[in-house]
Amino acid sequence: FKSVTKEQADVFSPSPLAKRRATARRAGSTFCYDFVGLFAREVTKEGGDAFVADELVLSGDGLATQARDPGQNDCGMVAWRCAASTKEYPEGREFVVVANDVTYQSGSFGVKEDAFYAKVSQYARSQGLPRIYVACNSGARIGLADELKPKFRVAWVDEKNPQAGYHYLYLTAADYQALPQGSVQGKLVGERFVLDAVVGEKDGIGVENLRGSGTIAGETSRAYADAFTLSYVTGRSVGIGAYLNRLTRRVIQMKQGPIILTGYQALNKLLGREVYTSQDQLGGPQVMHPNGVSHLTVESDVEGVAEIMRWLSFVPRVKGAPPALLPCADPIDRPVEFVPTKAPYDPRHMLAGATTDGRFLPGFLDVGSFKEYLSGWGKSVVVGRGRLGGAPVGVVAVETRLSEQRVPADPANPDSTEVIMPQAGQVWFPDSAYKTATAIRDFSGENLPTIIFANWRGFSGGTRDMYGEVLKFGAMIVDALVECSQPVFVYVPPHGELRGGAWVVVDPTINAAKMEMYADVDSRGGILEPPGICEIKFRTADRVKAMHRLDSKLKAMDQNADENAEAIAKREEALSPVYLGVAHEFADLHDRAGRMKAKGVIRDVLSWPRSRAYLAKRLKRRLAEDALRARFRGLSEDAVSTKLRALAGSAYDDDTAFVTWSAGTAARVAV
Repeated sequence: FKSVTKEQADVFSPSPLAKRRATARRAGSTFCYDFVGLFAREVTKEGGDAFVADELVLSGDGLATQARDPGQNDCGMVAWRCAASTKEYPEGREFVVVANDVTYQSGSFGVKEDAFYAKVSQYARSQGLPRIYVACNSGARIGLADELKPKFRVAWVDEKNPQAGYHYLYLTAADYQALPQGSVQGKLVGERFVLDAVVGEKDGIGVENLRGSGTIAGETSRAYADAFTLSYVTGRSVGIGAYLNRLTRRVIQMKQGPIILTGYQALNKLLGREVYTSQDQLGGPQVMHPNGVSHLTVESDVEGVAEIMRWLSFVPRVKGAPPALLPCADPIDRPVEFVPTKAPYDPRHMLAGATTDGRFLPGFLDVGSFKEYLSGWGKSVVVGRGRLGGAPVGVVAVETRLSEQRVPADPANPDSTEVIMPQAGQVWFPDSAYKTATAIRDFSGENLPTIIFANWRGFSGGTRDMYGEVLKFGAMIVDALVECSQPVFVYVPPHGELRGGAWVVVDPTINAAKMEMYADVDSRGGILEPPGICEIKFRTADRVKAMHRLDSKLKAMDQNADENAEAIAKREEALSPVYLGVAHEFADLHDRAGRMKAKGVIRDVLSWPRSRAYLAKRLKRRLAEDALRARFRGLSEDAVSTKLRALAGSAYDDDTAFVTWSAGTAARVAV
C-alpha cells in the first residue's frame, strides 16, 4: 500500500455537509438546508418563475435575515422567510419555514432552540404569514453537569464494601472552591462539601428545557389562531416535537416519521419486557393517520413538499385576506353530471366526478381541484379542499356506505385484540363528529368558505357512542360554526336527508350572518323519518280510520258493522300494508323541500344539475359583499345591509348584478 499524505486524504474525505446529509438520512430525513431546494423545485415545477429563501437568525431581541452558507448554524433550529411566485399569486407570496436540524445534537430542543422557534413563530404570526414547521427531532434536550463527573466523591457506608450502600455524594473542599459560584448547592461538613443539588455551569441540561418546551407549546397554540400553521413530519418527532405537530393542527406525515411521546426502548424498560420493536408501532402513519393527528401521509420528502405547496394554494396570502380566485377553465355554468343515487355511493364522486362506462361525469367542484384530507379518520365523513368557480372552498360530505373503525390490539396487553366497529352511512359517530368540527375550524382559520353537503339521519346515540362523547363532539360542530368568518353553505343533496339533532347542529341560525341553507328538490328534512313518526303520530287506529274513510268496500260494510264485523276485520288486515305505505307517504310529504322553503328554514330549493352554477355565483356574491361589509366598522349587520341595499339599488337582489356593481367604481366611491 502506498502512504497517503493528509492533504491527499482530505481530497477523499466527505465534506462537512456530506456528513450532515448522511446523518439526516440515517434519521430517515433530509438535511434541513436541502428543503430550500425542494421548495424551489416544487415552485418551478408548478409554473412559478421565482423562489427566494432568506435565512432568519437571531439579532438582538428579534430576527434578521442573513446570507450565509448552509450549515453555519450554531443552534439545532433554522428558519427562512420564503417568497414564491405561484399560480394563485404570480406577483409572489411569502411564508415562513422553521425546521429542526437533526444533525445538531439530534435535533433536540434546548433553551436556544426554544427561544429561536418562539421568535420565528411570533415573527410569522405578527405579519399573518403562513408558518410551516419541518419536524425531525429527539424531544427536549437532556444532559448532566459533565464538569462534575470526574470530581464528585461517594460517602460509602463501608469503604471496603460498596454493596453496603452510601450516605451521600460530595466534593472535596478544593474542588468545590474551584467551581463557579452557584453551580452546586449543599453544605460544608469538615473538608467535604455535601451535595444537595447540582445546578451546573452550563444552561440547557434539564428543567429549563422543559420550561422552554412549555413556552413554544403555548406559542404554537396562539399561532394557530393568528396564522396558517402546518407541520411536516419528515423524521421522528418526540415529546415536545410531537406536541408541536399536534398544536399546529394540520399535519403531513412522511412514512418514516413517527410521532411519539417516548421511545419504544424506554417503554420496554418501563414495562419490564420487550413489547415494542419500533417507533412506528407507537406513532407511525398506521397509528397517526387513523386517529386524526395526521391529515395526510406521503412516501418521500419530495412528495411532502409538493403537498405543502398544494395546501398553501388554498390559503390566502396573509391571515384575514380574501381567498385567491383563479381563472376557471371548468365552466361555472356546466351541469353537474354525476348524480347521487338512492343506493349507497362514494361521496367523493359527487365532489370530484367519476368515470362511468368509459365516460367522465364531472362532479360539483372544478375538475381536478378536490383534495381529501383526514381520510384515515372518522370515515363516515369526507372532508377536503377544492375550488368552485376558481374560488377555494372547504367541503364536508357524508359517506352513505358502511364503513369501519379499527382499534388495534395493544402489544403491551397480551389479552387485547383488534376491534372492528362497523359504522352505518349517514350517521355521525364520535370520531366523525369530531372530524367535522375539526375540519370546519381549520377551514375558518384558513379563511376558506365552507360547503357542507348535509346528508345525516342523526347522531349515533347508543351507550357505546354516548360514552365515547358523541354529544360533546356534536356540540363542537356548533362551536366551530359560530366562529366561522367566511360564508358557509349547507346543502342537502339529492336523495339526502337531514333529521333531528343533525339538522340542529348545522342550522343557519347558528351563525346567521355567514350561513345559508339550501335543499335539493329530491331531498328530505324533518325530525324523524316517516316510519318513526308514523309510530307516534299515525298509529294503527289512525290508519284504520283512513281505511274506513277511503275504501269503498269498508264503507259499504260499515252500513251494517255488527253483521260484517268478521269481514271488516279481514279487510282491515288485507289493507294494513297498503295503508302503512300511504301513511309513510303522507308523513314524507311533510319532509319535502317545498315545505322547508315555505317555512323559511332554507333559503332556496335547488336542482342538482344546476347547483354548481347557482352556488358558484352565490359564493362570489357573498365574498364580494363581505369585502364591502368589512369597510363598515361599528355598524350592526342589519344596518350594513340597509346601507348596502340603498347603495346598490336593484343590483342588491341579483347576485350577478351585485358582483358587477361591487367591482365597479361606483361601489368603491360610495363605500
